[in-house]
Amino acid sequence: MTTTTPEFSHEGFDRVSQHLQALGHPHPAQWLNTPARTCQEAAEALGLQTGQIAKSVIFKRKSDGRAVLVVAAGDQRVDEKKVAALVGPIGRADADFVKTQTGFSIGGVSPVAHLHAPVTVVDDTLFRFTEVWAAAGHPNGVFRCTPQDLLRLTGAPSADVAQQTQAAPSKP
Repeated sequence: MTTTTPEFSHEGFDRVSQHLQALGHPHPAQWLNTPARTCQEAAEALGLQTGQIAKSVIFKRKSDGRAVLVVAAGDQRVDEKKVAALVGPIGRADADFVKTQTGFSIGGVSPVAHLHAPVTVVDDTLFRFTEVWAAAGHPNGVFRCTPQDLLRLTGAPSADVAQQTQAAPSKP
């Protein structure tokens, strides 16, 4: 992993950095030399398993238009039915909605420091790891934390919201 200090200010990255510092988080946001817009790119840049990337998935709650943030392991798919059972019916969020609600562009959505506080859930599958990394407001920005830190930093509960993987049928 190669990190540097950004050459100039990046509003989302700066907001996340200040937020983490204000909450006393022990690990500052770091700037990667290459963008990591996907979980796979982030895992490769950091030398981690894909599951150790805490991805932020944004949905739009149908009842009030509020953003719903699911923080999930990078190797998991979010089960929209499970999320809806917790927060009410949800729909997909387009890039404009994500940017307006969070202040971040897709590929750099942090689990913290949103412009408008989302309804948030942290997926249980992250707790397989002692350390995870999340986006820090820009595709080049990341920060290290534990799954427990994510609960503290977001004020969110944890829940089972990952799709169940189907086991391959056994051969006779």
